[in-house]
Amino acid sequence: MDLNVKERIPKIIAVSKTFKIDHILPLIEYGHLDYGENKVQEALEKWTDIKNQNNKINLHLIGKLQTNKVKFAVKIFDYIHSLDNEKLAKKIADEQQKQSKKPKIFIQINLGEEDQKSGILINDLTEFYNYSQNLNLNIIGLMCIPPFNEDSTKFFMKMSELNEKINQNELSMGMSSDYMKAVEYKSTFLRIGSNIFGQRG
Repeated sequence: MDLNVKERIPKIIAVSKTFKIDHILPLIEYGHLDYGENKVQEALEKWTDIKNQNNKINLHLIGKLQTNKVKFAVKIFDYIHSLDNEKLAKKIADEQQKQSKKPKIFIQINLGEEDQKSGILINDLTEFYNYSQNLNLNIIGLMCIPPFNEDSTKFFMKMSELNEKINQNELSMGMSSDYMKAVEYKSTFLRIGSNIFGQRG
């Protein structure tokens, strides 16, 4: 048995986007602490009061972040999973200094080089990682969303290799349909929505 396996037990992010807070409250009351939202405005409306009441809750931004929403994202989110360009990195760096708050950040990788998806290309990762580090961002690892119609395994394997290359330990990958494969390749944050809350309407 791998003695380090306990260290790699992943956290489950309950993807609560589009669900009303009444639908989420039973899980909060049960004691689950990590939740994922796609949109900054929705997160502010749903979670501001809850987080004020329970400062142990971790809110994860798993959707694309526009630069004009960074001020509010830094305020409400504890983790940002979608850092994907230099302009956004600079904006987050400026805002975290103003608010004296440093969210934990994943760099989003566009593994499939898909035009419709955001993310840093593999060949640009080292340079972008160093740029982000120089801005004093709290980069903790990488995030990816594999191409929808392909086997996730090869992409998860590549992500694990890339994370080791930049000497990081956290990996945000794996959703309801492929989380078991993600765990095999050292994912530490699983984004699970429909398996927890049911299908969205």
